[in-house]
Amino acid sequence: MRFHFEKPRGFLFKPFALFALCRKQSAYSIFPKIFTLALQLLTCENMSATPTGRFVVQKHQATRLHYDFRLELDAVLKSWAIPKEPPTQPGIKRLAVQVEDHLLSYIDFEGTIPKGEYGGGTVEIWDKGTYALKNRSENKIVFTLHGEKLAGDYILVRLKQDKNWLFFRKKQP
Repeated sequence: MRFHFEKPRGFLFKPFALFALCRKQSAYSIFPKIFTLALQLLTCENMSATPTGRFVVQKHQATRLHYDFRLELDAVLKSWAIPKEPPTQPGIKRLAVQVEDHLLSYIDFEGTIPKGEYGGGTVEIWDKGTYALKNRSENKIVFTLHGEKLAGDYILVRLKQDKNWLFFRKKQP
């Protein structure tokens, strides 16, 4: 027997809404799998170790040396230019200036961009791997990186100005 559960239009998902629905014995017997899945979502069990996407850090010798940090998000590479080497240890904070999104195909790019063109200079991959998204809001992104040089919990926090962020490794408790 299969059940199809459709969210009513205008339904606001609140943590206890499904619990209230399933408190009635008949409702719980009909929707046990939905109840279990909702409980997993509420406790964020699904966001722990599963990789969300890929990341890359490209060392870019253009007008000035900087590092391009890119996260695979929303079907593009969200990108930040970091003027100094990305932090590998907690306690080091770096300015990260958000730049335009790049195509996913750019994640493996290494080579030389001709001088005179936008970003002209040498690009090499400094680090790459996967990441697991832990939390994302308009002004803060929390994630775990699984790379060779960058590994652990990291945070991007937007500063007052729209394009300026702080990038740092989270202190382990």
